[in-house]
Amino acid sequence: MTDLVQQLANELAVRPNQVEAAIRLIDEGASVPFIARYRKEVTQGLDDTQLRQLDTRLAYLRDLYERREKVIQSLTEQDKLSDDLLARVNAAETKNALEEIYAPYRPKRTSKSFKAKEAGLGPIAEKIIAEQVDPTEALAGFSHEDYPDVESQLDAIQHILIDDWAQNIALTTELKQIFAKTAVLKSAVASDEKKEVGKKFRDYFEFSENLNKVPSHRLLAMLRGRQENVLGLKVDGEDEAPLARIEVEYNLEQIQPQTRQDYLKQTAKLFWLGKVRPQIEHSLLTDKRLAAEAEAMDVFAENLRHLLLSAPAGGRTTLGVDPGIRTGVKLAVVNDAGDVLAHSTIYPFAPKEDKEGSIAELARLCREFHVELIAIGNGTASRETEAVVAEMMAANTDLQLTRVTVSEAGASVYSASELAAQELPDLDVSIRGAVSIARRLQDPLAELVKIDPKSIGVGQYQHDVNQTGLAKTLDAVVEDCVNAVGV
Repeated sequence: MTDLVQQLANELAVRPNQVEAAIRLIDEGASVPFIARYRKEVTQGLDDTQLRQLDTRLAYLRDLYERREKVIQSLTEQDKLSDDLLARVNAAETKNALEEIYAPYRPKRTSKSFKAKEAGLGPIAEKIIAEQVDPTEALAGFSHEDYPDVESQLDAIQHILIDDWAQNIALTTELKQIFAKTAVLKSAVASDEKKEVGKKFRDYFEFSENLNKVPSHRLLAMLRGRQENVLGLKVDGEDEAPLARIEVEYNLEQIQPQTRQDYLKQTAKLFWLGKVRPQIEHSLLTDKRLAAEAEAMDVFAENLRHLLLSAPAGGRTTLGVDPGIRTGVKLAVVNDAGDVLAHSTIYPFAPKEDKEGSIAELARLCREFHVELIAIGNGTASRETEAVVAEMMAANTDLQLTRVTVSEAGASVYSASELAAQELPDLDVSIRGAVSIARRLQDPLAELVKIDPKSIGVGQYQHDVNQTGLAKTLDAVVEDCVNAVGV
């Protein structure tokens, strides 16, 4: 627990006793807004941003610490826990990194090296590594039904050596760093028939870029292409430097006799190409994907925060305008308390093209209900609709009107929701959208909290990131915004 508190204190640049107090309150079930507002004296002034970070990291680090204990326990039982390995396990900062360290030690009952050791090839493998002996001669006198000939026996010994080398975490960590320097992300179209269905991914049909430099949005686009079976992704890089490093580690150049050297060099090649490199490729792509998802979630959160905390226009009679071409432009007049006074539909565009009638109807509603503000949704045909409204305002200069373009994100989701049906039972679904647009100009936060944050759609690749994480992040933003306003 003390390690956890200290780590959180360092990350947030606050004192450990503040962290301890906050953890106690969170464990008792207090929410972040509650602690930020009403328990300032207990946490000695931690604000909602710090508490939110603490809450998120606390859950993650607890999982990490718990898993770390289990890994250490397993390594102790296997009698594999050296000081170096313990230090590496304790230094792993992410769950991903921890699992990579543990992977070679995870007990496997069915692995080829396990079976080879069971058959009694373990001591011969050690002999080939330790003594100047021809590998074939080292096998003299060995026989086992599963390994009938020398070729299969040598093959099995390679599996033992490869598994032993994989447990050299210092080496595999270094190999990952070496490979990462030249790593390139390549994407290609999966097959010719996918070219037509996957047209939107055509930029990535033949694409490669240095993995470190791939921006998050591009990586998420390629991952979506892979998800839809349009693209194949591969992390590529150079093999010479890692292979040379393995040869230095096990001093393979100095080994005698030549047959033993050739055998061990071939083993090193198999170790790198068959065992380590695939794991490193996967690991680098996973690290990059997690970073891209985290960045995308931050963008969502920031966009949502701006939308929720847009300045309210206040309680003034407002005309909500939900633009549409074929189905017409929906209008709804809402009074200062947000109640619907009137609604109608106009058809200024093709096929009906009733521009004059539309302008007359707009003017009638504004005059009759003393409208002060006109809120125009920013969806399809928003510009054209705004031009019609501007024409009406120019023709009726005596009306004191202000027109504002409003984000209509999530309005259609709201209009079909149960809550909208309860609030506006007598209105058609299409008119409810116009009501929501008017109300979100009057008070954005009060209107937008009615919608599931994910449905407000304020970022790219929303469906590609971790959905639980996204929901948590966005719910936290809504909580914090409501708290900031002090509702």
